[in-house]
Amino acid sequence: MPRFSVIVPCFKVQGFLRECLESVLTQSFGDFELIAVDDRSPDGCGATLDEYAGRDPRVRVLHLPRNVGLGRARNAGTAEASGDYLFFLDSDDSLTPGALRAMADRLAEAADPDVLVFDHARTYWWGGTRRNALAEVLAEAGPDTFTAEEFPRILDLLTVVWNKVYRRAFVSSQGFEFSPGYYEDTAWTFPVMLSARRIAVLDRICVNYRQRRQGNILSTTSRRHFDIHDQYDRIFAFVAARPHLASWRPYLHRKMGEHCLDVLAKPDRLPPGDKAEFFRLTTRMFRIHRPEGALVDGEVAVLAGSWPAYLLKRQAARAGQQAARQTGALCGAVTARARACWADVHRRRPLDPQLVVYSASSHRGMLGDPAAVYAKAREIASGLRGVWVVRDAETAATLPPDVEHVIVGSRRHLEITARAKFFVNDVNWPGSPAKRPGSVHIHTHQGTPLKYLGADLLDKPGARLGLDVPRMLRRADRWDYSLVASRHAELVWERAYPCHFTSVRTGSPRNDVLVHHGAGGSGACGTCGGFRERHGIPADHTVVLYAPTRRDYRRTGHVDRFDPARLAADLGEGHTLVVRLHPSLAAGPARGMGLAELARRGVVVDATDEPRVQDVLLASDVLVTDYSSVMFDYANLDRPIVVHADDWPAFTASRGAYLDLPAEAPGHVAHSYRELARLFASGRWRDEESARLRARFRARFCEFDDGRAAERVVRALLLGEPMPGPGPGAPRIPGQTAGRDALTSA
Repeated sequence: MPRFSVIVPCFKVQGFLRECLESVLTQSFGDFELIAVDDRSPDGCGATLDEYAGRDPRVRVLHLPRNVGLGRARNAGTAEASGDYLFFLDSDDSLTPGALRAMADRLAEAADPDVLVFDHARTYWWGGTRRNALAEVLAEAGPDTFTAEEFPRILDLLTVVWNKVYRRAFVSSQGFEFSPGYYEDTAWTFPVMLSARRIAVLDRICVNYRQRRQGNILSTTSRRHFDIHDQYDRIFAFVAARPHLASWRPYLHRKMGEHCLDVLAKPDRLPPGDKAEFFRLTTRMFRIHRPEGALVDGEVAVLAGSWPAYLLKRQAARAGQQAARQTGALCGAVTARARACWADVHRRRPLDPQLVVYSASSHRGMLGDPAAVYAKAREIASGLRGVWVVRDAETAATLPPDVEHVIVGSRRHLEITARAKFFVNDVNWPGSPAKRPGSVHIHTHQGTPLKYLGADLLDKPGARLGLDVPRMLRRADRWDYSLVASRHAELVWERAYPCHFTSVRTGSPRNDVLVHHGAGGSGACGTCGGFRERHGIPADHTVVLYAPTRRDYRRTGHVDRFDPARLAADLGEGHTLVVRLHPSLAAGPARGMGLAELARRGVVVDATDEPRVQDVLLASDVLVTDYSSVMFDYANLDRPIVVHADDWPAFTASRGAYLDLPAEAPGHVAHSYRELARLFASGRWRDEESARLRARFRARFCEFDDGRAAERVVRALLLGEPMPGPGPGAPRIPGQTAGRDALTSA
């Protein structure tokens, strides 16, 4: 008996069917049967299914004698199923890599619940991907099983059949079947979820839900959308036959009204001439199924009125939205003028020679190089006043109570930035206001460059999608100083940003702590800010840090190069795998592709949200990365680095690189997961050759990092004292580049 019966009904999807089938058959978990139901499809679906069945014994094909529709096609597949769990996958959607393994593990952990609910992501025909907007419901549900009554928010998720798997014995015992017509998922979901005694969740994206440009049933204009009334009639009949579910009637009554109004409001579902009839049938149903004492307020209140009243309300709502947009635009213009006047008042005042304004990572808090410079300034330059710019009150709350700050856009922010003498940032400041004569902008960057940046992106259209390179360079014209950790970085910045700045060989301030506490020591040191203790990592464990970067050849930026759970298992006892995603991927679908669930189960540690990356690096014994610039920082620790470069040609073709990383790597290079696993199994990841490669890499790319970078910035650039040194790399300040600042007199 297989663990899963994957049931795939097919009708007029020949363009997507192969992708769907491949996504199932290439899963790392193979204990399943795939029952494909050819619903008398007039295209090539039937032949494609037979082809796959001929080469994979896990595939069985049912050719129906006539077209019966999606619901009954699923019933036909269910009748042939023998798996423990039923999984109904639509034939234009696809499974994400590792989805079935994640489901099987979660089912075992939850001791075979009746229903397992998981996450999905919408994938658009133009290449975009967006995670389920209600993904937090899955995280909120927790690890234990529950009923819908115990956690009713589970019903807020999309009422579809394919975001769940169902215990076949439970479905059989309850006699659940799909009804004919559109919206059959609704008439299945509510009875199943209300009847289940044990529901579990998997906080992981398992299905890519394709948003087709055309051909989607629910986006087809037709009277078939009237079927929604019959489906809710079936739901209320189901509840009426089970008195113990009577308490759900008010909820279902409101849900029905909201759902029908949503269908009515969609411009592409109902023929215009049929909308009045649809409204009248909805109001009739709403009246018939209304429980005694149920409130009719809010959005569904219109169902107590007439069709003309509904139209008037819709017209009033549209007019109100238009007025709000116009008012908002007017208020915005007035506010902008008022802010500009306020800033102009303060620009007429002299610069404050002691005022230093800091920002990092687009105002996300005290991070990176600016934070290291700020800390050193407080230590050795008490006469300087440091003020941080943060993006919102939530970010401000994360700052220590004695740190002065302003919120972007506030009047205080305008005043501070109009009068500051010094600006320290690792990201370009916004285009306005113009730089004042005499102010000093110190740009720290966000790491040693590996991939193309700035002007070098002009011939990389994919990488610069949505990026205005000329505007970026105009903003960079305000830089006075550019901090560099090596001559490699110096040459790259001067090429990528052909602007009016002076390169300063200070080293990277954020890496001072790595230089002082590295020297090849173990990650189990007491300098990692309590990272190991916070995450419960045993002191004697070898910590393997996996830090992948984003890909510009994918719109989402995220590509799973291998399964972290597999690496964690292959590392074996005595090892802990820590994963830190690229910051640009932290809020996207990447977390939902398994990382969040693996972290909850303790398979890996998710360090993506750790504010201080240096703490993560210090806690680690070895770094595994692809093309992340974090390798240049980590090299200061003199600890092993392994490069996983299985898509180097695709990466360089789409983004470009300033060095041939596989040939100049800071350690051994793996070109496949198999090679990566062998490196760790054999112990070669920390052999003499690894140390030799690391020393060569560190000498070239960390030559000015000697632990005094922040001190150099404070003394030489903020206080005007002689440059401290000479440390390794003989840091110096080159002569000021000649030429007028393009923005000084703007």
